[in-house]
Order: sequence, then structure tokens, then C-alpha cells
Amino acid sequence: MTTDVTAEELQALLDAQRAAQATDPIPDAATRIDRIDRFVAAVLEHASELADALNNDFGSRPQTTTLETDILSALPSINDVKANVEAWMAPVELPAGMEGGVPAAIQNRPKGVVGIIGPWNFPILLVFKPTVEALAAGNRVMIKFSDITPETGEVFARAVATRMNPDEVVVVNGGLATATAFSNLRFDHIFFTGSPKVGRIVAEAAGRNLVPVTLELGGKNPAVVAPDADIADAANRIAAGRMMNNGQVCLCPDYAFVPESGKDAFIDEYRKAVFTYFPTFIDNPDVVSIVNDANYARVTGLIDDAKAKGATEIVIVPDNERDRVPDAARRRIPPTMLVDTSPDAVINSEEIFGPVLVLHTYADVDDAIGYVARGEHPLSSYWYGADDDAFQRFLLNTNSGAVSRNDTALAYLNDAAPFGGVGMSGSGAYHGKAGFDTFSHQRVIAQSELPVVVAAALIPPIAPERVEGVAAMTAGAAAQVAAGLR
Repeated sequence: MTTDVTAEELQALLDAQRAAQATDPIPDAATRIDRIDRFVAAVLEHASELADALNNDFGSRPQTTTLETDILSALPSINDVKANVEAWMAPVELPAGMEGGVPAAIQNRPKGVVGIIGPWNFPILLVFKPTVEALAAGNRVMIKFSDITPETGEVFARAVATRMNPDEVVVVNGGLATATAFSNLRFDHIFFTGSPKVGRIVAEAAGRNLVPVTLELGGKNPAVVAPDADIADAANRIAAGRMMNNGQVCLCPDYAFVPESGKDAFIDEYRKAVFTYFPTFIDNPDVVSIVNDANYARVTGLIDDAKAKGATEIVIVPDNERDRVPDAARRRIPPTMLVDTSPDAVINSEEIFGPVLVLHTYADVDDAIGYVARGEHPLSSYWYGADDDAFQRFLLNTNSGAVSRNDTALAYLNDAAPFGGVGMSGSGAYHGKAGFDTFSHQRVIAQSELPVVVAAALIPPIAPERVEGVAAMTAGAAAQVAAGLR
């Protein structure tokens, strides 16, 4: 069992990083790239060990899945950050104010010490990328690894320590006490990935210290299949999106809307697609288990609640496996579709984070759009169909962190695009330049080349002609605006 790190020990780590930052407040590009290279090397040199540990933490998670998604997928973005860091950190000249008499520039300055709190579903990737971006911005970093994947956390901490000084990047592990103390530290920025429930707690703790926070959360991601869409193609793509990491992805489609006339075809094609990816399930080594008993119970509870309220359950496994699923001992919940779900079913409001898709139908696509619009803003919305008037109405009337048309997580895969949520799905963004900006303070430096004292114009004595002149200017401005409104 991982030992909790005390509040006093955490404060000592923060103090050491803050003192080290004070010796080099704005590190040069070479220093930043060196830190990134050493951090990346630490992860790559322990990649196989990390993958084995994550397999043990989940109970079943293929090593290839971890290597591809948690480690290798981050490398193109990291290379892009390294290639651009010198340009990003350069001062940005601004138009001079007051008729050229006040030149100004933006200094991209490190915030200082960044606290990164990682999730359990992709526990390496989702601390790997933001840490690199925080280092690119010139910061020191403290990482709180998820306690739900403790073996991976221990390996990750040991790996990072082989290449990084603790006053540069340090990884801490521990349970609720450590997580609470970590959130209460007076960082210069906190970056959190996880659920809205925990996000509220982190934001509240940070708010007491006036620490800025980036929240990467989740939500009920919709997939709307348009009337003109290819049902078979849409079903295949939605099934792939739903089954990533066995549904334990914040970008998975949680529910789908299909035309009433395409309901049966969608169900058939979705089943075919799942069987293509998982021809067997219960003993398939490629299946990722549900991460722990608590999440297994939560997801099966959502299914049971929906069924008790009238939903039809479609379990997608071979006939000879039906009496073996779900498997609580190995935490294997089979690919499942829920049809005709009651509006009061809990699964309609709670993010699923499992291999379950809720299927709705519509007679008019605007009814589907209205349903999505009335819900909380998700991290991602999906549309399957043409870029036509209906899609434009979808874009106009709904809100989400991002929208992908005709496939899953396209916006996430583009490192030039900011990635983040809105409302209940989060606040702030990262990835590439957006991440650099998130972890930087854009300080404006303005200088005077004016012969007069600016502040003197704002203090008494106020001459009568100045009173008259200001009144006349105000009246003239009001008349000009009013004329434009006619």
C-alpha cells in the first residue's frame, strides 16, 4: 500500500521548488528543452515497466495499449513543443498606445510552480503531456499521481527521479489525505484532470488560495446520426469510440441519437462492429478491465437501474459467453447497448465510463439537437452526416468543449487545437501553444516616451475649461453612438 505524503512533506517540496525557481526565474530555451528531454527519457526508459504496472493495476490492460496511448501518442506533440518553445517564449510587441508615446510588449513569464493532478484512466499520458508543456513554459512541476493506479504511480515516481531533480519535477503518491493536502498547497497554477465531482473539490481548495485552475473534466458526450448519414459507417465509428479503453475515456460517446427508421439497422451494425473488434470477450487478452471494484459496481448499477426502469439491454458477446458476463472477479463488463431508456434513469445524467451506449431515436433531428442543448455542456460532441444546414443548427444551438464530425476525438488529436471543456466539462485548455499559454503569465511591460506626466491629468485642481471640455466630449460621443443606432 502506498504511504501518504504528509502536508508538511508536500509543503517542503513546494518550498524547495519555489526557492529553486527564484534562482532562475525565466530559464532560457536550452534549459527548458533539457528538462523536457530528461523527463521524456525517464518515461521512455521505464516504458515497459510502466505498462506492466498499469496492467497489474487494472487487472487486464494490454501492454501495447499502454505503450501506444499513454506514451507513444504524446511524442509528436512533445516534439512540436520543443521545436517552438523558443519562438513562443519571445516577447510580443504591441501597438504603442497614446499616439505612439507608450510602447508596450508582452513578456511570457513562467508562473512558477505548477501542481498537476492526474486521473486513473490514462494516468501516464495525462500527466506526461501537461508536465512537458509546463516545463516548456519555464515552470517547476509537482505531480500527484492517481491513487487508483498505485503500482504505476510508484514506478512513475521512481522513473522520474532517475532523471529529474526533485526541485525540477517531483511525483508524489498517496490516497485521500495526500490528495487533499496537495490541493490545498499554494501553487502558482493547478492543472486537474478527472471527474466534475472531484474537480469541484479541487477548485474550491484552490479558490481559498486564489490559485488559478485548469479543469479537464468529462460529461455526457452525444453522438447524433443525421438523417442522411450512412448508418453502418456511423455505427462502426461510434462502436470504436465507445469501446476505447473499454469505455473508460472522457471522450467516449455516452449516448447516440439515430433516426427512428434507422434504429434496427444501427443496432445490427453496432453489434457487427463490436464483434469485429472483440469476437470474444470474457477471456480476450485485449480487453481492458474496469479499473476497480468501486467503478465496476457503479457501472453495473447504472445498467441495473436503467433496466429496472424499462430499458432493453443488448449484451454483445458470443452466445456461449452470455452466462459468464458480467464477471465481477475480473471486473469485465460486456459491451452493452441500452434501448428505450426511461428519462429518469440515472445513466442519462451520470457519465458512464464503461462499455455501455445508450441509444435514443428521433423523428425530427431538431428534437435530438434540442435534447443535447438542454443538457450540461459535454467535453466533446459528435455528428455523423454531411456538413449541411442540420449540422450548422447543431453547432449553433449546442455547446461543448469541441465538436468532431464523422469520427471520435478528432479535435483532441490535433495538437494545434486547444483542448478543454466548458461549464461542467471543464475550464481552460492545453495542448501545444495553448498549454504553453496556460502555464505562462502574460505580463505587459509598458514604457513612457511622453513629455507629460500621465497621472497628473487625473488629479486636482481641475480647471473649468477641462470640466467643459470633458462634458462636451461625453455629449459628442453619446450623440455619435445614438446616430449609429438609428
